[in-house]
Amino acid sequence: MGKISGIFNILATPFRADYAVDYDSLRRLVRFQIDVGAQGLTILGVMGEAAKLSVDERKAVMETVVETVASAIPIVVGTSHIKLSTCIALSEAAFAAGADGVMIAPPPMDDKSDPAILALYQEIAETISGPIVVQDFPPVNDVIMSPEVLAQIAEAIPNARYLKLEDPPLMQKIDAIRQRTDLFEIFGGLGGMFLLEELERGASGTMTGFAFTEILVAVYEAFNGKRKREAEANFDKYLPLIRYENQPLINLTIRKALLQRRGAIENATPRPPFNPIDEGTQAEIDWLLKRVGIDDPARKVCL
Repeated sequence: MGKISGIFNILATPFRADYAVDYDSLRRLVRFQIDVGAQGLTILGVMGEAAKLSVDERKAVMETVVETVASAIPIVVGTSHIKLSTCIALSEAAFAAGADGVMIAPPPMDDKSDPAILALYQEIAETISGPIVVQDFPPVNDVIMSPEVLAQIAEAIPNARYLKLEDPPLMQKIDAIRQRTDLFEIFGGLGGMFLLEELERGASGTMTGFAFTEILVAVYEAFNGKRKREAEANFDKYLPLIRYENQPLINLTIRKALLQRRGAIENATPRPPFNPIDEGTQAEIDWLLKRVGIDDPARKVCL
């Protein structure tokens, strides 16, 4: 199993103009992310449009990605599903395909108490022996996981020692969890907007789909290499781009537009439903790339 640490790109799912999964672009995107230095891939996440895919499509995507990666970097597969039985089946399929971990958020629950959440993950772990990344992202399921229950999960379930934390205020929640347990490897998200602060609070990396993965890798490596001023300079230089991409409602559409400009995917359109971007937004992307000094987005950004 590959090590789950560092900068994991939340892989977009490319679609053709007719909204079918574009497996050729998917392979191209995987190779692109490896070439720009992604230290791992997290596939079929929220921004990977997993909820818009059928179970068979999800299995085909995971098999395609695992085959294309060919063990070059670790892969975490999002297997969350409204039906627990389907979540478990997808998780088993992911490990059978060669995944290094699965990422699971609680489904929408009538009982959202700490004991019910802990019992859910314990039930999953009774079947799944591989690494579980607990996903804490309340907008997906309207389930808020307290620092107490997250610590209980880490203490009670040996293979649930990874946390993808996207419940603001992020840094305060990292500290609250750390006060209760040191067993979690914690990963941020939210487009990478708080990567530097998350690392300062003790995060192990991030899982996000920001279109310029190499920028986040450079920040992470400089920070871990005790070159804090370099990490700060790189993060601050490109923060306007991170901020702009992470706009509510149109973040996925902007991200895919950038990936298309980078030559990583053929078609930028998400699968419906999605929020389109207009010509003014495309022009602002041009303006922003010039402001941060990216003349040719198709080339790897050298930092």
